[in-house]
Amino acid sequence: MLRPLDELAVLADELVDDTAPRLFAVVQSYEPPEGHADEADARVAAWGMAFDGYAEIVSVEGGARMSVCSLDRAVRRFGRGPDVSARLVWVRQRADRTV
Repeated sequence: MLRPLDELAVLADELVDDTAPRLFAVVQSYEPPEGHADEADARVAAWGMAFDGYAEIVSVEGGARMSVCSLDRAVRRFGRGPDVSARLVWVRQRADRTV
């Protein structure tokens, strides 16, 4: 016997809430040499989705895609030398994303 559509919709919402990946950004920060703090800058270098046990990451320019088991290692790949570092920033969940 099929469930009423309203009950099925509630179950679908719960399923999506329980299994949704967590969204994150990889943010690169430029930290200039001492005395040039006004030149500091940051940018989003990539976006990712963390699933149970792995994550998918896509660079903003679209030139790099990766599937990783370790977010720490993946984020380190976006650091570029002594002046540019990278860090992971989790996207905060909004209370209601319906349109």
